Amino acid sequence: MATLEIRDLHVSVETPDAGPKQILRGVDLTVRAGETHAIMGPNGSGKSTLAYSIAGHPRYTVTGGTVTLDGEDVLAMSVDERARAGLFLAMQYPVEVPGVTVSNFLRTAKTAVSGEAPSLRHWTKDVKAAMDALRMDPAFAERNVNEGFSGGEKKRHEILQMELLKPKVAVLDETDSGLDVDALRIVSEGVNRVRETGETGLLLITHYTRILRYVKPDFVHVFVAGRVAEEGGPELADDLEENGYDRFLDSSAPVTA
Repeated sequence: MATLEIRDLHVSVETPDAGPKQILRGVDLTVRAGETHAIMGPNGSGKSTLAYSIAGHPRYTVTGGTVTLDGEDVLAMSVDERARAGLFLAMQYPVEVPGVTVSNFLRTAKTAVSGEAPSLRHWTKDVKAAMDALRMDPAFAERNVNEGFSGGEKKRHEILQMELLKPKVAVLDETDSGLDVDALRIVSEGVNRVRETGETGLLLITHYTRILRYVKPDFVHVFVAGRVAEEGGPELADDLEENGYDRFLDSSAPVTA
């Protein structure tokens, strides 16, 4: 069973005016295959910093703590090594990749992660089935990655990648942002398909509870000022929906990333 362990993680980010600014201030978290963890919290609490630190974004500097995947030191790995090890990040704002078609991008990514190119016949069938499940027009396979895609189309493409690459741990950074009701349901169905395999641990970062109506978390963690302020089950998300974050913010200084 794959396990991502985060212990006493401290992370700073370089700011243009004030230099390094501490964002994460001692985060402890364990995500196992088959588990769904929701990370919730107000704007600026450090949720996205956690996501990008796990993935290896160069803007973020780990100043303390450890991150391991199945006992291997994630922080010692390059970004591509982290992906090959089984980590996946669905970005809040997926980038465009001009000149690279979706079909080429997906097969290249699968080859890099698996260490060998997938059988073209089986791969084509798998891609078509996954696109059909996400209500994606087959023509998208020959379009450039995210170029001219709507917000919902970009998010479906992120879930398509996750379904095909089959990571050990997937970090979904505000995958629900900017989605209408229909797109949210379709994306959530894709997340649930991955979840139901029991082979992937999910770290679902969100401001709101609306995606949690479709994707039921096993654990909810409230981030405030770069720390986990409270942990619980799905009922904690319901409490946040009703009462907001005021009771946490009264005694916490805001973070800005």
